[in-house]
Amino acid sequence: MLAGCAQFKYYIQAAQGQYSLWSDARPIEDWLGDPSTDPQLKARLEKALLIRRFAVRHLGLPDNASYKNYAALSRPFVLWNVVATPELSLRPIQWCFPIAGCVSYRGYYSKEDAFAYAAELRAEGDDVQVGGVPAYSTLGWFSDPLLSTFINYSDAELARMIFHELAHQVVYVQGDSQFNEGFATAVEEAGVQLWLDLYGNDAMREGYARYHARREQFLALLVKHRAALAANYARHVSAHHKREEKARIFAALKADYLKLKESWGGYAGYDRWFAEPLNNAHLSAVATYEQDLPGFRALLAQEKTFPHFYAAVRSLADMTVAQRQQRLQWLGRPAMLNAENNAMPAPAAGAVQ
Repeated sequence: MLAGCAQFKYYIQAAQGQYSLWSDARPIEDWLGDPSTDPQLKARLEKALLIRRFAVRHLGLPDNASYKNYAALSRPFVLWNVVATPELSLRPIQWCFPIAGCVSYRGYYSKEDAFAYAAELRAEGDDVQVGGVPAYSTLGWFSDPLLSTFINYSDAELARMIFHELAHQVVYVQGDSQFNEGFATAVEEAGVQLWLDLYGNDAMREGYARYHARREQFLALLVKHRAALAANYARHVSAHHKREEKARIFAALKADYLKLKESWGGYAGYDRWFAEPLNNAHLSAVATYEQDLPGFRALLAQEKTFPHFYAAVRSLADMTVAQRQQRLQWLGRPAMLNAENNAMPAPAAGAVQ
């Protein structure tokens, strides 16, 4: 009964949070026609409308009411996600919901509520991370609004956000976050590149290229240390020895990040990721976004057009999880082999290769 009561309270806060977004949202045309609207906000909303039309015309994304309203929120994030794992495992704890299915996070519209629930999980011995979320998709069930939490992103970043969230409305498989995020990320990447080709200038393209390169380097850093943690937890040693090695790996991750940050000239865009003490929960979701991405990239290149790509992805969605993973791993294998070969150091002079 206590568990049911807690779950009911969670659904109540979720319903109230979603309803508050509808209440606060107004059609973009109303904001543009309001003399009191800040000129800078008007410019961003006009840009968002252009991106929204581009998404329909060039990417074949849904032409519905999503991202045609705008809500100004009085908080930096629309919600806060709580992610948790056991102390000596990278497997995230899952929660199951009626629409989204089973996912490896639990979202709260109140920062205080998120941290309170995180404290409960920590008290049970779990590793926990609380992260702010600027946007999310209701999968087409409701009209998702543009939000103040991301409207001031750069043009390319704003486009990336809109393309990613709309992609979730095209194909979504309950209980398979890895598949869903890999697909949406592939759409976002290809969409932003096409957007920049048509509407970008040299400064925008160079800026996004720097962002993308940093993101790839940062993710490679996380993947490297995640693999080290997975190997540590698979060892047949005592929990004490695993804890010692876990602490060493996280210390190495932080040291490697500082070196990477220095190579970026001090760029601090990922510092917020280290705001809380590092633990398994920070790294549990890395595979969710990256594991299937090479396969989706290859499939899009193979199908050549977005409509054909979406049809092929829907076919994958009809398969079992094991069949989908096998197919995507096969598609992405050439890219992964190339990445591994490129990462190998060049042989010394006279060495046998």
